[in-house]
Amino acid sequence: MGKRKRLAAEKRKEENKSTYFAKLNSCPTSPRKMRLVADMVRGLDVNKALGVLKFSPKHASGRVEKLLLSAIANYEAKTGAKPDEKVFVKDIMVDSGFQLKRLRTAPQGRGYRVRKRSNHVTLVLDTKN
Repeated sequence: MGKRKRLAAEKRKEENKSTYFAKLNSCPTSPRKMRLVADMVRGLDVNKALGVLKFSPKHASGRVEKLLLSAIANYEAKTGAKPDEKVFVKDIMVDSGFQLKRLRTAPQGRGYRVRKRSNHVTLVLDTKN
């Protein structure tokens, strides 16, 4: 590893020490459905976001709730304090993951392609000053 890459990596590690985040990789839900849930909690404080996710009828809300609890645990581990009203969901990003490509039988000897999508979710917490 070159010097410039090493310095950039060290800088990135220092920045990660002061940010509180959690990642969910290869979640077998389509990104479009996951973004609907992510838009509900973006910008909310942590306790309100947990309430919204707990009572949401969407299937993806259970996965995002578990991810949010993981981010809260990371916050508690780094700061040593319980989150209060100042801690909020700063950013939540949903990126598309891999696609499983399958064939479904169709009439007259043809086959329709079925794409089973997945996604990656990154949730970042921050404190209001």
